[in-house]
Amino acid sequence: MADLTALTGDYTVDPAHSSIGFTVRHAMVTNVRGSFPEHEGTLHLDGADPSRSTASLDVTIASVDTGKADRDAHLRSADFFDAETHPRMTFRSTAAEQVDEENYRITGDLTIKGVTRPITIDLEFNGSATDAFGNERVGFEGRAELLRSDWGLTWNAALETGGVMVSDKAKLTFDISAIKNTAQG
Repeated sequence: MADLTALTGDYTVDPAHSSIGFTVRHAMVTNVRGSFPEHEGTLHLDGADPSRSTASLDVTIASVDTGKADRDAHLRSADFFDAETHPRMTFRSTAAEQVDEENYRITGDLTIKGVTRPITIDLEFNGSATDAFGNERVGFEGRAELLRSDWGLTWNAALETGGVMVSDKAKLTFDISAIKNTAQG
């Protein structure tokens, strides 16, 4: 195993170099992809004992972007995320584990539309580097699947040919770059 103790510390997610995305099946035949470009978060990494690592993420629902203004407005509405009443989606980790040298699994509470349920995210450690400005960075790619109905996201429409307009299963993707917090003083 690689020695990750030098990475131990607190980090702030860099939203300019991170993405939070989703994919859902549309009309039973194609995928629609979207993202939430407005988000913020923190990580605490413990390189000696990864199980003591934590993550916190807050996502601005109104920032949802699928590339289609009408669809984005529908997603912000009470039919889906109800961004006016529930402006944030949050994740708070409850457990972390190292699966192998590059892969981790983080479990936590995901809150969407006022409903909190556990979710597990598989993460791949992409490495660490010092950027051109002297910031220490770490990178992770993550994946998870959920049933949107578990969070009260149940809007749908039946299709004449059978099936539904929007699949219940949603795939989440994360590409996170985080900057290590330096001591002030």
